[in-house]
Amino acid sequence: MKTSPSLYRAKKESSRQLKGRLVAHLGKALIVEDENGLTYRCQKRTQLEQPAVGDDVEWIKTEANAGRVEKVLDRKSLLSRPAKKGQTRPVAANLDQIVIIIAVKPAIDPLLLDQYLIVCEFQKITPLIVLNKIDLLDDQTRQNTSELTSLYQHLGYEVIEVSAAKKKGLDTLRTRLRNESSILVGQSGVGKSTITNALLPDLDLQTKALSKTSGLGKHTTTSSTLYKLPEGGDIIDSPGVNIFGLAHITEQTLAYGYREINQLADQCKYANCQHLKEPNCAVKDAVDKGAISKQRYLRYLKLRDKLVY
Repeated sequence: MKTSPSLYRAKKESSRQLKGRLVAHLGKALIVEDENGLTYRCQKRTQLEQPAVGDDVEWIKTEANAGRVEKVLDRKSLLSRPAKKGQTRPVAANLDQIVIIIAVKPAIDPLLLDQYLIVCEFQKITPLIVLNKIDLLDDQTRQNTSELTSLYQHLGYEVIEVSAAKKKGLDTLRTRLRNESSILVGQSGVGKSTITNALLPDLDLQTKALSKTSGLGKHTTTSSTLYKLPEGGDIIDSPGVNIFGLAHITEQTLAYGYREINQLADQCKYANCQHLKEPNCAVKDAVDKGAISKQRYLRYLKLRDKLVY
């Protein structure tokens, strides 16, 4: 009995199924690194979900230097950004930590910082807060900044102070990034690019190598790129991505993203307490007594209102 051409083709492709990791989106091209460290320009199978940089994938070679991504393997985490019509687009997968860059200038946006931390809590990814531009601190800004960073340190979040421009504190940051898969995020102007360049002395070489693999040139629009750190580990860079979607978080579940609120929630009288106007609310009592930051609580209410509407 003869094997049909389509079945023969399927068997042939299955026999050369390969493992790899998605290391870049360059234009419409997916750059996959194989188990030997070689990179290939790939397309995804038509019906395949959109993969994210950092994904472990199964793929097949279709040409000597090209291939097709067939399957996205199980993820331990996924970050997405807001897209059109309330949808989200994947940005990075399988992260160990999110490095949240804040700076002396522009002024720190505590609400945005909280949103990054909420994503970390829900995704169970370790957050690392990095305060950049400490060389610009004066007496007034130091006091204001110290009050804010002390609040987050009290909640158990690690804060590292650096000056990328003056190359201060970078060795401490390098130590925290070693052998980890990280993404750097932060509002515009905080110095994310300066920090990235300081951490990656061979950034230009890595970028050129990926551009050569893609065949698209170095000016191609980039969604996300994974760069390897000289000390071990890697950084995923996502230009223009300042915030990740809270699409799967509701006003009922938001409290989980606030450590201090979540820790007291089971002490409230009502199991479904939203910490608004309910009687015998342990969270509101803690706010009144100063055990929970009133400003953090007000930001919780503000984000909750956004999710409701």
